[in-house]
Amino acid sequence: MVKKGKRFYMVMLLAAAVSLTACSEGTESTESTGGTNTNTESTGTANTETTKVEEPAKLSGTIEIDGSSTVYPITEAVAEEFGKENGDVRVTVGVSGTGGGFKRFANGETAMNNASRPIKDEEAETAKAQGVEYVELEVAYDGLSVLVNPQNDWVDHLTVEELHSIFKPGSTVTKWSDVRSEWPAEEIKIFSPGADSGTFDYFTETINEEAQQSRNDAQVTFSEDDNTLVQGIAGEKYALGYFGFAYYEENKDKLKVVPIDGGSGPIEPTHETINDGSYAPLSRPLFVYVNKEMLEKPELKAFIEYYLNNAAELSEEVGYIRLPEEMYQENLAKLK
Repeated sequence: MVKKGKRFYMVMLLAAAVSLTACSEGTESTESTGGTNTNTESTGTANTETTKVEEPAKLSGTIEIDGSSTVYPITEAVAEEFGKENGDVRVTVGVSGTGGGFKRFANGETAMNNASRPIKDEEAETAKAQGVEYVELEVAYDGLSVLVNPQNDWVDHLTVEELHSIFKPGSTVTKWSDVRSEWPAEEIKIFSPGADSGTFDYFTETINEEAQQSRNDAQVTFSEDDNTLVQGIAGEKYALGYFGFAYYEENKDKLKVVPIDGGSGPIEPTHETINDGSYAPLSRPLFVYVNKEMLEKPELKAFIEYYLNNAAELSEEVGYIRLPEEMYQENLAKLK
């Protein structure tokens, strides 16, 4: 009985030991599996590659622009600021006048044309014949300014009718006294933009009722360069001329602006009177025209987008009047 009980006791101890061993192995297996999972997560973290953000391709190339000397200051200011951020893009801006610029643009020679008037039908036909499609974009407002020499102390204003009498084809007005009898009997020295200028087109159409129609005699000096006109008027006591508002703003110390009576009393061109339309009829929009096919070039697309996003501020910096913000947004939509 004793021996049998002792053997039974030993068997039970052995069974208990085996059971403990099995439990111990099961526990180790679970922890190992957990460890394996931990290692897997760690390995996953170690093997995760850092996502690289690719920088946009650097812009380069050449953009050639020509056209209006009136729009030139805006485009030149944009080109200068754009160049600070895109030094590998070369932007050249010419001043052959609106008409001269359209001749080149319509033949596909330039990417953009500055214009102080809308494109004419015959210019549009030439562009179509040459396969040149384009986008028309307004960029600012301008008011044509009529100027005299600062020594002129007799002209307080001019009417549209008086301007017409002076500038019409075949005009017989030679002296200031021919305009108003009480004014000096001195010959008027006239300074006018040239025939390729959009300013000339706008002024003659507005004042003489037909574009390009103007007196053309020995009393008139024509030039596409507004700076030449500034110097001419500033150097002649009996001078009279006209050009864009921005050039007057730049040269206030050399020139005297003439208020114009368009039927509602004499109004002087200012930022306010040009913007609200009260300076009539010599207020106008300014444009740039962009070659559609060339817009596929990333440097040109970036430039014109930069232009429209900054034209409001830069146009005012150089003396013009900004458009309403929604007009710039509408222009940007035209590029899509």
